[in-house]
Amino acid sequence: MNQSHITDQNEKWLYTISPKKTILDLNFTEIWMYRDLLFLFVKRDIVTVYKQTILGPLWFLIQPLFTAVVFTLIFNNLANFDTGAVPAILFQMTGITAWNYFKECLTATSTTFTKNQNLFGKVYFPRVVMPISITISNLVKFGIQLIILGVFYIYFLLNGVEVYPDQKIFLLPFYIIMMALSGLGLGMIVSSMTTKYRDLIQLLTFGVQLLMYISAVPYSMVEAEIKLGNYYWVMAYNPLAQIIEGFRFLILNTGVFTWSGFIYAAVFSIIVFLLGLAIFNKTEKSFIDTV
Repeated sequence: MNQSHITDQNEKWLYTISPKKTILDLNFTEIWMYRDLLFLFVKRDIVTVYKQTILGPLWFLIQPLFTAVVFTLIFNNLANFDTGAVPAILFQMTGITAWNYFKECLTATSTTFTKNQNLFGKVYFPRVVMPISITISNLVKFGIQLIILGVFYIYFLLNGVEVYPDQKIFLLPFYIIMMALSGLGLGMIVSSMTTKYRDLIQLLTFGVQLLMYISAVPYSMVEAEIKLGNYYWVMAYNPLAQIIEGFRFLILNTGVFTWSGFIYAAVFSIIVFLLGLAIFNKTEKSFIDTV
């Protein structure tokens, strides 16, 4: 046998592309190899959102602030939902900031396959890089809105309003992770289903709006229990409500926090992420034939 042929056989391949992998596979080594592409997608997502808008990055401030004002007028002034010692506008901004991160992760990830079908059909890279980049880019936006929330927080403190975080504030990163995993997992599930059923995108837009009202965003779970009565169970068993309520409790020390609710929300976010990853991995093998 030719010596050069033997040498070639002994050489190790740099990359191995194979369709055979488990449905829960999340190859961190391969994702790390494509980290430059990952950060390129993150940069693209951040830059292109408001690239050709007049106000540009000011929308990061305008969107949550405008929504908070509307919610304050409707739920606190007209519907008389009580926020205790916390100013209504600050209460609403806190809930909206948390909700926006989950919502953006969900809605942006839900179009992964349909929006990037041309790119997926031409070049190989780990498909899961795309939804991960969306989650990271939205984390940057979430961080900006969190800073804006902090400015309002300091403003009210300087004006004598007694608002202060709960001593369990160290749990805040866990709530952010839960929001990310929940949005990413549900988004991957919807994205996989939209390769066959495009109508789901329209239903998702409508469904997210309804979901917000049973996720303790414009009012606390304490007030919801009073106002909803026998229908309160819908919110009590909603893990997203536990996440939003817990997030707001840690920052404003208002509402309720229970360890059972925290564990329930954590388990839900992990399960929905693993389920979304399994469905996403299964779909990516054949989606190009149906999309």
